Amino acid sequence: MTPIPETLDDVTRGKTVEQRGLWFEEYEVGTTYLHRPGRTATEADNTLFTTLTMNTQALHLDAAYGAETEFGERLVNSMWTLSTLVGLSVAQLTMGTIVANLGFSEISFPAPMKAGDTLYAETTVEDKRESKSRPGQGIVTLRHTGRNQHGDVVAVAVRQTLVKCAPAS
Repeated sequence: MTPIPETLDDVTRGKTVEQRGLWFEEYEVGTTYLHRPGRTATEADNTLFTTLTMNTQALHLDAAYGAETEFGERLVNSMWTLSTLVGLSVAQLTMGTIVANLGFSEISFPAPMKAGDTLYAETTVEDKRESKSRPGQGIVTLRHTGRNQHGDVVAVAVRQTLVKCAPAS
């Protein structure tokens, strides 16, 4: 078994790349990022998330109740869908470069997610501007869209983020 390197000196002397999100300057308005792989929702995900968040809605927890609804079964908690939609974007866009999540200006769930559905995320950069009050940072508006395995839109969220500018070289 190869030991895990403790310092950069223990790694090859070649070029190294650390995974990170985008600096403010790297965002381009109109660019869409596809976040892969997707995430398949399980019954355990739904039950755990729903109970952890104290949401006692029968539509998420009670199979007999769900069977009597127009959907014919329980639905995945839409807050799990929203959290996972944003989470799928982190590695590609904001890991280590976000300062703060400033808020959401739009959230919708045009179609339900059910256990066994796979959520695929994409994010379009809608706007960006340098912060007027925080030098070295900028505000980026992101439109996250979640689709199931059939391509149906199941969630849309427009989010404003405060992002670091690239460090001076």
